[in-house]
Amino acid sequence: MDLNYLDNYCIETTQSEPDLLIELVDKTYSDMGYPNKLSGKIIGRTLKILATIKQPKRVLEIGMFTGYSALSIAEGMPDDGEIICCETNPRAIEFAQSFFDRSPHGHKIKPIFGPALETIQNLEGLFDLVFIDADKRNYLNYYQAVVPLVSKGGLIIIDNSLWQGRVLDPKENSDLAVNELNRVIAQDSRVENVHLNVRDGLNLVVKH
Repeated sequence: MDLNYLDNYCIETTQSEPDLLIELVDKTYSDMGYPNKLSGKIIGRTLKILATIKQPKRVLEIGMFTGYSALSIAEGMPDDGEIICCETNPRAIEFAQSFFDRSPHGHKIKPIFGPALETIQNLEGLFDLVFIDADKRNYLNYYQAVVPLVSKGGLIIIDNSLWQGRVLDPKENSDLAVNELNRVIAQDSRVENVHLNVRDGLNLVVKH
């Protein structure tokens, strides 16, 4: 069975994202480097549905890039919700803001420039949902930093948790870090999780 065909089938049979997000994807590919950092339709629609179910008032995103995932989450949030997005690329922030300004959900999103671990240290209050999709070498550090900031019953979503299959034979620092995080989560008594083989892996974690 061709797994790529199954992936394409799932994409084709998932309802489309808004036109603004489709435009964002096209412009990311034409104007920005490393466009493969985009979450993509399946992950984006999954984030939107999870936010619709959870109805988080406060969200933390680590790794915003051009804003696709932030807009996807915001779409499912209540109108008075807030997403704090950590991003180290000023050009990506400028790009994303141009789309936030055109979205009915853009007012919910607050980008913060700088290293996420430094930003997290200055955050106060609890978050109902955290989405981690930044540099893989710091994945475990991000997780350990945010768990205390997540409310009881709050959701942590970790993208690229299979890291293109490299977790099966980790060699480079990023491979080792993602694998270590997955192993730590599986043994963490503070949470429960399910690790899904969706796209490049999605680890869904709920805090007790």
